[in-house]
Amino acid sequence: MRFLVTTVTAIVTVMVTTTAQAFCGFYVAKADTSLFNKASQVVLVRDDDRTVITMANDFEGEVDDFAVVIPVPTMIEREQINVGDRAIIQHLDAYTSPRLVEYHDSNPCHRYELEERVGNDSAFPAAAKELKRSARSQGVTIEASYTVGEYDILILSAEESSGLIRWLNDNDYKIPRGAKRVVDSYLKQDMRFFVAKVNIEEQSKLGYQHLRPLQVAYESNKFMLPIRLGTLNAKGKQELYIYALTRTGRVETTNYRTVKLPTDIEVPEFVEGEFADFYRDMFARQNEKENDRAVFLEYAWDMAWCDPCAADPLSQQELRQLGVFWLGKSGQESKRVMQPQAQNVFVTRLHVRYDAEHFPEDLMFQETGDRQNYQGRYVIRHPWKGEASCDLTQYDASVRERQEREAALLANMTGWDIADIRKKIPFAGGIRPKPEKEPWWKRIWD
Repeated sequence: MRFLVTTVTAIVTVMVTTTAQAFCGFYVAKADTSLFNKASQVVLVRDDDRTVITMANDFEGEVDDFAVVIPVPTMIEREQINVGDRAIIQHLDAYTSPRLVEYHDSNPCHRYELEERVGNDSAFPAAAKELKRSARSQGVTIEASYTVGEYDILILSAEESSGLIRWLNDNDYKIPRGAKRVVDSYLKQDMRFFVAKVNIEEQSKLGYQHLRPLQVAYESNKFMLPIRLGTLNAKGKQELYIYALTRTGRVETTNYRTVKLPTDIEVPEFVEGEFADFYRDMFARQNEKENDRAVFLEYAWDMAWCDPCAADPLSQQELRQLGVFWLGKSGQESKRVMQPQAQNVFVTRLHVRYDAEHFPEDLMFQETGDRQNYQGRYVIRHPWKGEASCDLTQYDASVRERQEREAALLANMTGWDIADIRKKIPFAGGIRPKPEKEPWWKRIWD
């Protein structure tokens, strides 16, 4: 059997603009990773030189055809590898997703000020001596072999790329064409290779029907995510979401521009029913403006709270499972375990659409001390549609002006035709909607 090597866009889970103001609108939709096909997700926990990487695989196909080869900057012991819980990454995705929120105009005839804020260490099955001997003959060293959960794992080093690629191909790992140059560059950096495939028997015993995330913890002064192997056999551009958890603040890329997506933008009412199309087209438009070479910031927030909440903040237990190792320690931090929400954890959500042409280098990161909150937030303001006891001429004019601004901004952000947008905003044409009749029971106790 030949294993399709799925080059997950990252290594492993490492152990190791304006400030959004509070407001009284509420969240109605979110732009999570389900909007994009084949979106890979990686969680990076980083503190000093300690890193934990969690990788959520987007592999499609039979699990016995799955394998992954990932460059890692140091030797990996069995205790540094774990199998995570996909539900926690889904929770993190929901918590950090860009969101659509809405407000309703109050009755313009009211004469008061609105308050609007606004397992087991056994050797690799069937590997042992013969596997190691065949590897040595190609200049490859099997430094370790583990079974972790439903995965069989090898840690490899090599003298040169040709021997490593030849050995992987000989052992039914299908390496994409053009890998030699990329593998060479990793070997020159003295990096090893983390190789994992599914152990069907173990998966059957455990009863899982999907591939759980792999996690790896290590120490290295390199804060990076290798993506170049993933571009070799890719069909077109790939979507990658990175969730970075630190003590210090926001994370950004150092070798590519990190760009904030437009936020706090008011959009027409009809976008509520077309939010998925809006976000996809908006992201594509902004990516095009950056010549397809930017990494986009979608969320940056202290994980103790949220406003509005597309999902509740992650619990300390969930964060510990992702590798946030500084929670629950002795001294002052141990007291935080008793608190309902996490403290001293800052999350950054980055989104990148990449290919080999526009992203020829691996992603390099740095922690910053910036703890300014940011979120991709898009606002719907519903005009007043109830009965009125005063002249609404001035109010109607202000709404038409507002909706024209919304139409122009929407066209600019997405590339949509402004004439088509205007057709979907009937009130912008100057025709006031028929007043909604007030329910009779609201007058009983007036």
